[in-house]
Amino acid sequence: MNNPRTIKHSSNLDEVLRKFIDEKKSRLLVNNDEKITGLISEKDLGLFLLTEQGEEKLENIPLTKIIKNLILVDGATRLSDCAEIMLRNGIGSLGVTSDDHVTGIITKTDLVRYFTKTHPGKKSVGEYMSPYYSWQYSDSPLHKVVKKMIDEKIARVIIRDHEETPVGIVTFKDLFKLSLSLGRQDNVLDNSDPLISIIFPRKGFLSESGFGGTTKIDEVMSRNIDTVNYDDDLVKAGKLLLDNNINGAGVLSGHGNLIGIISKTDIVKALAFTK
Repeated sequence: MNNPRTIKHSSNLDEVLRKFIDEKKSRLLVNNDEKITGLISEKDLGLFLLTEQGEEKLENIPLTKIIKNLILVDGATRLSDCAEIMLRNGIGSLGVTSDDHVTGIITKTDLVRYFTKTHPGKKSVGEYMSPYYSWQYSDSPLHKVVKKMIDEKIARVIIRDHEETPVGIVTFKDLFKLSLSLGRQDNVLDNSDPLISIIFPRKGFLSESGFGGTTKIDEVMSRNIDTVNYDDDLVKAGKLLLDNNINGAGVLSGHGNLIGIISKTDIVKALAFTK
């Protein structure tokens, strides 16, 4: 387990977002008068930012809007059992207790790190990869990609050009960076018509008339897609995710085609099913 990274209960979403980006963390424990009272995850923040369509600045929105309860285990719990609990509850972390106090946190990343050290040569990428992946074209408007992420409850979308070649990927972190800049503005520039510039109130990611409609996804996406091969050792995939601080990577066939995604959740499944 790791020492918990915390944020004050009185913080706002601007501070939460900055902490996620600056410290490269995907979850924070909420500290209220020296007591851990809840959890904020990257996914919860992402879904809130994707659906929030108000004009209020992020610095004026309290973190209580997205705080969740923290599921607890004691320090003697087997890691395979921790993996099962995370999968069963659809979560990425557990609080670790000692004498009824939260003393640490165990995350999917910790379980993946453990797996890479203890399971070399035992599992392949192809056994646990997700063969389906969601995609959109690079000239799609931002709101269309965001709606797909929400409808399918996914954290990443592969971006293709019109020759069907993968050219990038969009994740919550890419959208966070956009939120950080837009959340500080009362207005954003509408460049949908190159001959005119219209200033209008800030709208949400799903807005077809706001920046969700005027921003093309290739302006936001990351252009590098990390990949592994279908037949690779699952440990290799785990190390790639850890080394690059990412949650998922593309899976290539023997012909070099993208045929799926391998994620930290997939590796946690491998650990849960290995007794």
